Formats: sequence, structure tokens, C-alpha cells
Amino acid sequence: MPAKTDPPSPVEIIKKASRGLRGTLVESLADPLTGAIRDADTQLIKFHGSYMQDDRDLRAEREHQKLEPAYSFMIRTRLPGGVCSPAQWLALSKLARTYGTGSLRLTTRQAFQLHGVIKKDLKLTMQGMNAVLIDSIAACGDVNRNVMAAANPVESRVHQEVYDWSVKLSEHLKPKTRAYHEIWLNGEKLVGPAEEEPILGQLYLPRKFKTAVVVPPHNDVDIYSQDLGFIAILDDENKALLGFNLTVGGGLGATHGEPQTFPRVADLIGFLTSDQVLKVAETVVMIQRDFGDRTDRKHARFKYTIADRGVDWFKAELFKRLGYTLEPPRPFAFTTQGDRFGWLCGHDGRWHLTLRIESGRVVDRPGAPFLTGLEKIAAIHQGDFRLTANQNLIIANVPASECMNIDKLVADHGLGKALFTSPVRRDALACVALPTCALAMAEAERYLPAFVDRVDELLIKHGLKDIPLTVRITGCPNGCARPYLAEIALIGRAPGRYTLRLGADAIGSRLNVLYRDNIDEASIVSALDELIARYATERHANERFGDFLWRANVLKPEIRA
Repeated sequence: MPAKTDPPSPVEIIKKASRGLRGTLVESLADPLTGAIRDADTQLIKFHGSYMQDDRDLRAEREHQKLEPAYSFMIRTRLPGGVCSPAQWLALSKLARTYGTGSLRLTTRQAFQLHGVIKKDLKLTMQGMNAVLIDSIAACGDVNRNVMAAANPVESRVHQEVYDWSVKLSEHLKPKTRAYHEIWLNGEKLVGPAEEEPILGQLYLPRKFKTAVVVPPHNDVDIYSQDLGFIAILDDENKALLGFNLTVGGGLGATHGEPQTFPRVADLIGFLTSDQVLKVAETVVMIQRDFGDRTDRKHARFKYTIADRGVDWFKAELFKRLGYTLEPPRPFAFTTQGDRFGWLCGHDGRWHLTLRIESGRVVDRPGAPFLTGLEKIAAIHQGDFRLTANQNLIIANVPASECMNIDKLVADHGLGKALFTSPVRRDALACVALPTCALAMAEAERYLPAFVDRVDELLIKHGLKDIPLTVRITGCPNGCARPYLAEIALIGRAPGRYTLRLGADAIGSRLNVLYRDNIDEASIVSALDELIARYATERHANERFGDFLWRANVLKPEIRA
């Protein structure tokens, strides 16, 4: 733990001086001499749901021409549970065509990202989102970010309750400052001190904070990767919500070469009833607010607060602040980690079609005009859309009479082709990485199709064509595509070079471990070829690749420094 005398990090100083996240954003946006905003404002704009980026593919050429980088902004929505109406879909799609790069991206937090918005169009884009009741408040920054929820409302009415809780949690934990409305929506200007922040505090949280709600047996939000998680506990007939098991302290970011940073799966704390959810959630957030590290941002996530002080300390602090203890956790079991594709009929007779959207990229490409196709579906759709935590899309709540019409539009625009690819390709995830992410060290989204081809070739070679296998790629170790919970993970080290991690389980409860570090594709494929060959001949019936690697003593537990 840091010494109490250590100075606060530079970002803490920026937040303190920001007057409720306002800073000099208005002045930065008005500056016509640059496509960028001021350095301090690049931190504050994250709280408003946006990152300043530049196209790294163009950096060298623009520098040669003595031009500033090709600055633009990514905007991320706050969309609890990933639920979006057809009207909202159409509005976002139009904004992407008008002000962005002509694509929507579905994120691993069930939100949209619009890329390539230049500074002069930021306000117009935000206002266009607000016109259909979508905002980007707290989609980024040191706050509780988009609250995730089990995506598919199939089995019971409990899924609707769980979605409702994601909305309640999102609203309860979001910042109280009116800065967003003032800056982007021409709201009334603040006079006097900044608004009080009773939960987040005037300095907000030490680092980002992630919350999710899930319904067993499908762990489709990777609940153990979350800072704060609620696992729905149902009655014996799965028709009523009894309450939730609480999890805390998950998080997947790390830094290469710094063993004091590490991914961590969440701890199971106890059971609570529905009427306790908001109080427990705000109390957990306030504990991190008060005890999280504000001197070193690499050590500022809630997982480090728990790891440093211990789960027993956390329980004591939580129960003291609540004034009561939680019951022991109730039994539950997860059986899957990913999405269920194709048509499924819900409890009320409505239908839900889950489509595979590789890397979450909705764009028009030759033979696959996804953006246009989904616009046409949205124009006739009577239900809603649901973004999954695995970058896929559910056309949800479709009346039986409309299924054929939806099917035709899906077929006409190539949206269903990915449903007939390999299990590996259907479940693979990748972050955006190059060319726009400033943190990226290597390719991810653009490399995913080629790398999955290599994996599929190995599986076919060894007679394992149709086995399920989770593959995830990120351009850096920050964990946006949750690579540490994949059976095979590539984590960017440098252009064309990756850390190879192996051995997570199939339900999102076990981290993978380092197998080879800083290697190129040829070395990765060679290593996997050898291991998949062994798996083909030595595996047990229905044994997953990650489980086999541990049983065969291929992997060793990581020793934390």
C-alpha cells in the first residue's frame, strides 16, 4: 500500500480543480486552431463518455507534412443492460454515418461506440444522442461505468427484473454534476460551488469501476471480472427472484513487466435481498472511494484495495457501514460463458435472434452491408435490440408473425453468415486496438480474423474441427476484451508480437496464465500446434482445452510478487 504522504497522481489534481468535471472543456471545444483539446481536458472528457484519439496509421505522414495528428473522438454510450429501441438504433446509425466513420461498434460492456467524430461535431453528436434519450455520462472515467446485465430475456420474467436492476444501479451510481448537460446540451450554467457528490465524492473514484448483474446458469457478462457483481438467485422453479449473491474485487487490467499489477477474479461475499441492492452497491463504491489508491493509477483499481487489505477487512468495513451482516452466499452454478446464437423463444412467446457480429463492428462491407441491413430491420422491428457482453446483437422480442421478415433481411444483408462458421470464430473477442487506441501496442480487431483462421486450421489438422474454444485478443494488457478469462489469449506486446496466455475455464471463473511472452505469430502457432496435438490424443470426453492444459500439467500457477 502507498504511504499516506505520497502525493496524489496528476489525474487527481485535475479532478480536484475541475469544478465538477467542467475544467476548460468549453474553451477547448471553441478553439478553432487545433483538432485537439487541452491536456487536462483529455482526462475530464472521459467522464463525459469520450476519448480523444488520433489515427496512428497516418501519424508519420502527417508529421512529414508538418501537420498535427489526425485528431478525432470516440464517444461511448451509457446503455444499462445493453437495451436499445429501434428508434435509438436508427438515430445512432445516422449519427455514425453523418459525423463518424460510418460504423457502430458494439462493446464488451454492452454499449455503443461511435468513432472518428471530429471536435466541431462532438456537441452535435451528443445532442443527437440525447434527442433519443441516450447519453454518454460516466461511460468512461473514474466512475461506475455502464452497468451490464444478462442479455437474453428467454427463460423467465426474472430477466426483465435483472435488466431493471441494471438501470436502477446505473442511475443511482452516476455522477450528480450537471456538467454534461451544461456543456453538451446547453443547460443552465453553474454559479457557485460544484454540485455535491454524496456517493462518488468530489474527487470521484480513484479509478474506473465496473458493475454487472447476471442470471445463472449463463455467465454471459463474465461476472468475476467486475469490481461489483450481483448474481441473481432464483427460487427452485426459477420463476421468482429471491435476491443476489454479492461479488467484489474483480478486474482484468495489468501492465507488462510490472508484476505488482495483475488480473484478479472477484470474491463471493454474501447474499442480499433485492431491497438491499442499492444501499449495498453505494456502500461498496464508497469504500473504494475512501480507501482506493489515489497516488498510483496503476494500483488504483478496487481489486488492489481488496488484495492489499484482504477480504475479511472488506467484509468488516462493509458490514460496519451497513449496520448489518449479509447472509452466506446461496448455491448457484454457471454452465456457459458466451452467447446462444440463432432463434430462441421466450417465456411469453416472443422470439429472440442472436447474431454474431465479429469484434462488434457494424459497418457496410462488400457482401456484408451490416449497417444498412440493421437499419432496415430497425425500421420494421416491433421489439428492441440487446447488445451482449460478447460483442454480439440480439434482435429481441420479435412477434412470431415477424420472424420470417426479419430472417429475410438478415439473409439479404449477410448478417446470418457468421452463425455457420466455427465455434471458435463465433466466440472470439477483440478490442479495437490500432489504429485509434492510444494504448495499443499491437493489432487486435484487425488481426482477429487471420488469427482465428490459424487456430481453426490447427483444430482441423488434429481432427477437432467443431470443438468450442474461447480465443480473445487485445492490443495491450488493459483487458478490454477480457482476455485473461479466455482459454487462448493474445495480449499485445509490440507490432506483431504478443504474450500468449492459456488455461481459463469455460464459465469465466478461472484466470489463464502466462505460457510464452513476447513472441510472434509463427511461435504462437507452433506452440499451439504442439498443445492441440496433445489435446487431440490425451483429452477426456467433453474436456475443454483449458481444463486439459491444467490436468496435463502443461501450466503452472502464477506466483504473485
